[in-house]
Amino acid sequence: MGITAQTPIPSVTPAALRSTLAGFTTGLSVVAAEVDGRIVGMPANSLVSVSLDPPLVALAFAHTSTTWPMLRRAGSWGISVLGEEQAQVLQYLRRPAEERFRGVEMTIDGGAAFVRHALARITVTPRSDVEAGDHTLVLLEVKRLHRDTTQRPLVFFDSTTHTLSH
Repeated sequence: MGITAQTPIPSVTPAALRSTLAGFTTGLSVVAAEVDGRIVGMPANSLVSVSLDPPLVALAFAHTSTTWPMLRRAGSWGISVLGEEQAQVLQYLRRPAEERFRGVEMTIDGGAAFVRHALARITVTPRSDVEAGDHTLVLLEVKRLHRDTTQRPLVFFDSTTHTLSH
């Protein structure tokens, strides 16, 4: 195995951090809830497992998000992990918040909203949050789970979506 020289990045800037972390593959999910009779939510690739006992996950929300203040009012949230057949859902979710879920098939269960036919559905309730730089990190307690093991994930790498090869 040969050694490859790497050019170090001279300073840790937001652009350099984003570029470097684009080399870290993540799953793609949607976090959503019913608030005041309508679905609010957004795509999230910051989903991370925190604890198995008790069951906890976390998400990060930018301070500039206009969806986060609305979402935090909901007592129960749905996290939908997207499968490779759901790439089009991301196109819809790039629209302004008030139009975001138009055309997206959704299911609501106890206030938690889910993308229909998602690879996985996770019902969570907010437990705590902490300011973390330009984001708020939210710790979420997992209440219910479902995974469709016949699906394969849609992933995010190098700032674009991909499917896994078989």
